[in-house]
Amino acid sequence: MSFSLCSSSSELKYHCVEGLWRSNVNPPVSKPSVRVGNSTRRDNIQRSDRDSRKIAVSNHILPGQLEGPYLGKKLLEKPCEKLEYVRTLLIDNYDSYTYNIYQELSIVNGVPPVVVQNDEWTWKDICHYLYEENAFDNIVISPGPGSPTCSADIGICLRLLLECRDIPILGVCLGHQALGYVHGAQVVHASEPVHGRLSEIQHNGCQLFHDIPSGRTSGFKVVRYHSLVIDPESLPEELIPIAWTSSSNALSFLETRKSNAISDDYESQIGCSRSAKSFSECENGSRRPFVLSDKSKRVIMGIRHSSRPHYGLQFHPESVATPHGRQIFSNFRKITEDYWLRLRPYTARMQVPCASQLFGEVPRSRHVVNNAGDQLYRKASQISPLTHNADKKNYFGVSNTVNISHPSTDVRFLRLEWRKFDRLASQVGGAKSIFCELFGHHKAENTFWLDSSSIEKKRARFSFMGGKGGSLWKQLTYRLSDQSDMTFKGGGYLLIEDADGSTKSKCLEEGFLDFLNKELLSFRYEERDYEGLPFDFHGGYIGYLGYNLKVECSVVSNRHKSRSPDACFFFADNLLVVDHHNDDVYILCLREECTAMTSWLDSTEEKLFSLKLSATRLEEQNFQVGNFSPFEAGFRAEKSREQYMEDVEKSLRYIKDGESYELCLTTQIRKSIGEIDSLGLYLHLRQKNPAPYAAWLNFSKENLCVCCSSPERFLRLDRNGTLEAKPIKGTVARGETVEEDEQRKLQLQYSEKDQAENLMIVDLLRNDLGRVCEPGSVHVPHLMDVESYATVHTMVSTIRGKKKSEVTAVDCVRAAFPGGSMTGAPKLRSMELLDCLESSSRGIYSGSIGFFSYNQTFDLNIVIRTVVVHEGEASIGAGGAIVALSNPEDEYEEMILKTRAPAKAVMESL
Repeated sequence: MSFSLCSSSSELKYHCVEGLWRSNVNPPVSKPSVRVGNSTRRDNIQRSDRDSRKIAVSNHILPGQLEGPYLGKKLLEKPCEKLEYVRTLLIDNYDSYTYNIYQELSIVNGVPPVVVQNDEWTWKDICHYLYEENAFDNIVISPGPGSPTCSADIGICLRLLLECRDIPILGVCLGHQALGYVHGAQVVHASEPVHGRLSEIQHNGCQLFHDIPSGRTSGFKVVRYHSLVIDPESLPEELIPIAWTSSSNALSFLETRKSNAISDDYESQIGCSRSAKSFSECENGSRRPFVLSDKSKRVIMGIRHSSRPHYGLQFHPESVATPHGRQIFSNFRKITEDYWLRLRPYTARMQVPCASQLFGEVPRSRHVVNNAGDQLYRKASQISPLTHNADKKNYFGVSNTVNISHPSTDVRFLRLEWRKFDRLASQVGGAKSIFCELFGHHKAENTFWLDSSSIEKKRARFSFMGGKGGSLWKQLTYRLSDQSDMTFKGGGYLLIEDADGSTKSKCLEEGFLDFLNKELLSFRYEERDYEGLPFDFHGGYIGYLGYNLKVECSVVSNRHKSRSPDACFFFADNLLVVDHHNDDVYILCLREECTAMTSWLDSTEEKLFSLKLSATRLEEQNFQVGNFSPFEAGFRAEKSREQYMEDVEKSLRYIKDGESYELCLTTQIRKSIGEIDSLGLYLHLRQKNPAPYAAWLNFSKENLCVCCSSPERFLRLDRNGTLEAKPIKGTVARGETVEEDEQRKLQLQYSEKDQAENLMIVDLLRNDLGRVCEPGSVHVPHLMDVESYATVHTMVSTIRGKKKSEVTAVDCVRAAFPGGSMTGAPKLRSMELLDCLESSSRGIYSGSIGFFSYNQTFDLNIVIRTVVVHEGEASIGAGGAIVALSNPEDEYEEMILKTRAPAKAVMESL
C-alpha cells in the first residue's frame, strides 16, 4: 500500500508549486505501514487551533519524485567560496528540546537559525523563503511527541522531506522517523520505550559521523528519547542505514561513566571499514555499506537518502549527556557547504545575515518590532496572514518581537534607602524571632516571608520578610476569566488594593504576565542606590504565580478552574533581609523620588535593638515522619489508590505511543480545618522540615495562607544577567539509621529510573533557558547531585545561562513556566495530557513563589511540599514523574511520601 499527502484546506492541497520540480513520474510503492496512534488527537485530548491547519496523511498514493531543480531567479556568477556562515530553518515539532538544537546550531553555523513551528508557515511561505528569497542553506527537523503518521504531530515536515530534494535536511528523532516514513518505511513500536537512557552506537563512518568514534569501547554513547522506531525490514532501497545500537541494553547516565567492562572489536561488526575509499562509497550511496545483523535486538539510529542530502538520527545529539553532539552538527554544516559548493553558481548564493531575523527566536514583549529584521518582517507579513503578526503569540506564550524600551505608561522614579546591622541576627533570636516580633501581630495579616530555613551547604543565603508598608504598598489579586470556555486563551481580572485600602478592578485582555512586564519596565532607578547590597531583591513584587497561568505561557486552555486566585502579589516597599551566612540584618525602604522619607527605617531599627534573645528559641531538627498516614489523620484524597495507579498505567500507555517522554502526574489531599493558627502551622512546618526555598504568604482579604517548605528553585535571574534553574527529579525517604540512610542515598544516586527522570528535565530546562540566553552560554555545572533534607534525599541538577540583553525578566519566566520538573517532556503535549488525567486544578501547587525586584531581577521556587490554607480547608499537592521504567505501586508510594511531612505538620498544629 502506498500513501499520499492531502489537506482539508484548499490552500494546502497538493499541487505543483512554481519554484520546485514538476510532478511527472509514477509514485513509489511502499510496503503496508503500521499506523501508530490515530491521525487526529486522541479523543480525550482537547484540540488546539493549530490542528485544523495541519496537512493530513492518508494511505493512498504518494506523488512521484519531482524533476528538474528550480535554480532560482538570481544566479550569482562569481566563483564559489566557502560559506561564511550557514543559515538554518529549524522546524519545531512542538518539542521541549528544540532550543537545545537552536543553541548548538547558533554556535556551529555562526548565525542563529530561524525557528518555525511545523504548522506556522504554509507551503507557499516555505517555497517563497527557500526558492525565491534563498533565505536558508539547510533545514533541521526537530524531535517531537507523537508519530509521523499523525498529521497533527508532523505538520509540514513530510512535504519538506518529499519535495525539497535539493536542500540538505537533518531530521532528529521524530524528524528521523518522518524521513523513513515519507519514503515508505514503517514506523512501529520499539521493543521497549527508551527515554533519558543511553546506548552505545556503531556507525558506518559516513560524513555525518566524521571524527566520531564508533563501537562499544569507543565512548560514543548517545541519549535516546523515543518509543517508536523505523522497522529495518521495511527500509526502502533509497534509504541507507548509517548508525545502529551496538547492543540491546540501554544504560543509565552513571553507568556510561564507568569504565567499559566489555571489550569488543567493533570493526569486525561493521561491513564498511574506516578507509577513505569506504567513506566515499558510504557517502555517495552507490552501495549499501553494511547490513544489520541480529535485527531483533538492534535499533536503527541513523539513516541517509541515497541520492538526496537528507539525514536522520533517532538519538538526540543535542542532549547534555550525548558526547560528540556538536561535532555531528558541525559535520552537517560541512555537508551543507560541500553540497552547495558542488552546485555553483546556484550556491554561493544568499549570504544575507538578516535572514536569521525573519522570526525572533526568543520570547519577547509585543510592542516594538526589531528594526534589524523589519524589512523581512514586512515582506513575510504580505505572504501569509498566519505568520509574522506582531501580536501573534508563539507556542510558549509570547510574541516574536522585541521591546527593550519602556512602555508608554506612567514612568515612576524610585529611590532606595537601606541600613545594615552587622552580626545582629543571632543576637535577636534569628529570622523566626525577627518575623514574629516585627510582623507576626494580628495573625500576621498581609505579610510575606521568603524563608531560607535550610542553609546547609550554602543552598540558600537570604531571607526576605515584611508586611503592609508605605505609600507604594499594594496587593494584586488576579483571576483568569471563565475557563469553562475551552477555546479561551488568556486574559482575566485584576483587583488592586492600595496602601489606603482603596480597591479598583480592571480587565487584563493580554493577561497578568503582560501587566507585570509593563509594571517592571515602567520603573526608573539609580543603580548606585543598591551598591553594596549582596542580594538582588531590593523591593518590588513578591507573591505567587499559580499553575493555571500556563495559559499565558504555552497551553491553549485550562480544563480545570482554580479555587484560589491564579496570582497574588504584594508590592513590597519596606522589607527586612537576613544574611544567614554573615548573620547580618538589612532594612530597606523604597519610595518615589519626589516622596519624603518615612520613619519606617527608624522605627524598625528601634524594634530590632529592643528584641532580646529568646531562651525558648526552637532549634531546627530532623523530622521523622515514619509511616504517618495522611488518610488516617482525616485527609481525603482526590483519587483512591486504585484510581491513581490506573492513571499511572494510562500515562505509561501515552509514553509507549510516543505522546510523551515523561509525565509528572499529581493529585491533592484535603482536610477541612476551620479556624487555625496558620502562622503557627508554618512555624511548625519550617522547624520540622526546613527548606532553602520555603515561604510564608498571607493574603488576608482572600482568606488565603501559603505555608511552603520547598527544596526546589524554579528560576533565578541575578543582576549580572545569569539565569539559573535547579530542577529536582528523584526522591527517596531518609533511613532510620545512619547505615540505612546512606544506603538509600546511594540507591537514589544509582537508580536508572531517577537518572532518566532527571536527565529528561535537565535537557528540558536547557531548552527553556536556550530560548532567552546567549548562544553557547547554557551549561550544566552540576548534574544529578544528591541533596539531603530532613525527611528525604533528592536528586538535583543545576542549569545556568547568560540572558540575552533584549529580553526582560518576565520574558524569561514566560519561556520556562511552569517548571519542567512539574510537567514532564515534551512540555506542551505533556501538559495537555495531564489536564485530562488530573481531576482538578493544581491551583498554587506546581506554580512558583518568589520575587520580582524593581531592577528586573527575580528568584522563584517550585511550589511543592506546601500546605495551602484557603477558606477553612488545607490542601497538599504531590505527585511524581512517570517514565517508561515506572511501576504504578512505587509511584503511588512516592506520592504519599511527599505528603507526609506537610500533613503531619497540619495535624500537630490543630
